[in-house]
Amino acid sequence: MTVNSEIDKGVENGVALEESRQWKALQEHYKYIKSKHLKQLFADNSHRYEKLSFTLDDILVDFSKNTLTLTTMDLLFELAEASGVEDYRNAMFSGEEINFTEGRAVLHTALRNRSNTKVMVDDINVMDDVNDVLEKMEKFSDNLRNGNWKGYTGKEIKTVVNIGIGGSDLGPVMICEAMKHYCDGPEVKFVSNVDGTDFVETTKGLNPEETLFIVASKTFTTQETMTNANSAKKWLLDTLEDEKAVGKHFVALSTNAEGVSEFGIDTENMFGFWDWVGGRYSWPSAIGLSVCCAIGYDRFVEVLEGAHAVDKHFSEAPLKENIPVIMALVGIWYNNFVGCETSVILPYSQYLHRFAAFFQQGDMESNGKAVDRDGNKVSYETGPVIWGEPGTNGQHAFYQLIHQGTKIIPADFIGFINSHNSVGTHHVKLMANFFAQTEALMAGRSEADVRRELAGKMSEEDIDKIAPHKVFSGNRPTTSILVNKLTPNALGKLIALYEMKIFVQGIIWRINSFDQWGVELGKVLAKKILSQEEEMIKGGKVDLSEHDPSTAALIRHFAYNHS
Repeated sequence: MTVNSEIDKGVENGVALEESRQWKALQEHYKYIKSKHLKQLFADNSHRYEKLSFTLDDILVDFSKNTLTLTTMDLLFELAEASGVEDYRNAMFSGEEINFTEGRAVLHTALRNRSNTKVMVDDINVMDDVNDVLEKMEKFSDNLRNGNWKGYTGKEIKTVVNIGIGGSDLGPVMICEAMKHYCDGPEVKFVSNVDGTDFVETTKGLNPEETLFIVASKTFTTQETMTNANSAKKWLLDTLEDEKAVGKHFVALSTNAEGVSEFGIDTENMFGFWDWVGGRYSWPSAIGLSVCCAIGYDRFVEVLEGAHAVDKHFSEAPLKENIPVIMALVGIWYNNFVGCETSVILPYSQYLHRFAAFFQQGDMESNGKAVDRDGNKVSYETGPVIWGEPGTNGQHAFYQLIHQGTKIIPADFIGFINSHNSVGTHHVKLMANFFAQTEALMAGRSEADVRRELAGKMSEEDIDKIAPHKVFSGNRPTTSILVNKLTPNALGKLIALYEMKIFVQGIIWRINSFDQWGVELGKVLAKKILSQEEEMIKGGKVDLSEHDPSTAALIRHFAYNHS
């Protein structure tokens, strides 16, 4: 079976998505439901919560505060079935080249395949290589954490600095922050931005004799990463003054053995990964080495096990009981039929303060596409803008717009029943805000309620002036994700739920969620402009006529004023 033939049936044998029976049925349905208020939907169905909430082990996902009905969901399930979601899902897990623009399989699921079932690519069981790398990660992180790995002068490593960018940074950063309660190894820091400030501020106060750098670059040529890596090498050698020291203070996450060796890193300390792992999905691979150093290999495996549990659920559960599928379809409903352009992730946990940023990349780099599988420009919306911050901080920042603004913004609230830090009444107050916000967004507050509240407290004239400003329309959609506790296993589940949601949406939108050509043009131009800047800074003359007038003027202004 090939992806572009038998699987890629399209909706109803090649009918354009917007012309399909399923799509048109949803458009007609929206005309009916758009005038319905969530309060009325709850009144119409006393079992709404029971019908629209689902559990997976220690995670409860409640979709009942979304502006949809069981009929809406049935229509969305029909769209998913007609779009071949199940066929594509099976193709991904079995190692078919569903990343068709690059001719690659998509197998981040193999990285956390704790069942260790065979996954064949080109007649090779990739699990053999996956397990070899995991074993190497275990040995290295154990040696580092127990003090057996020493720096060049014989001192133990106290700080690990991960140098990467994109998925080589965002995933490990997010997980290390989320798992801070479990961090009992060396301190792990991260450098990603090519802005020298990032490197300087991250390494400030560190002792080179006690610092190890992890350089994460598959090709070992990524401009930002290698610029920072070379600065780190100079920083180290300014103190230790012996090139041999590099081998004791650097390891590489790469496939470029020659480049790694030329840098001064022993290729025995190179951890490989594969072209069937996209950067934004690479956290379970060698890219997670910094996580192993921070929380230990066993806890890293617990994160993998949580993700694997969701992979198993996603691959086996019927669509109507499949949590990531339902998450995806709810998002399709808002993006393509209600007309919402953004979606916000609101974790009520300070540990998850980088979770939304991680899925900004995960979602927007995956589904920020305007061309379908046949190379045609799409005529419908694809990936939404993803953003978010932790609660309760967001309540005192942007929730105003979510409650009373002109834009409808679907929101995912993520909360935990039990906290790692039981300080007084902090956690019950935090969760009281969680529940209050979702209820307020759903129910709102009518003008009649406002007037009753203000009666007797001010004059009728003043009430007439203030009442409209205190009205909340409500009917603002939220999904509540409630987890028992933020354990490594639970974090793995949360990550995988969102990853599979993104996958399903890409299939329905008929796009390739696993390439990222949109990042290439800027890289190419940056290399050219860099050489021009350097020549101009040295006083040379450079022809900038190939650039537009604005860009040329900005380059001149920078180069001639740079010191």
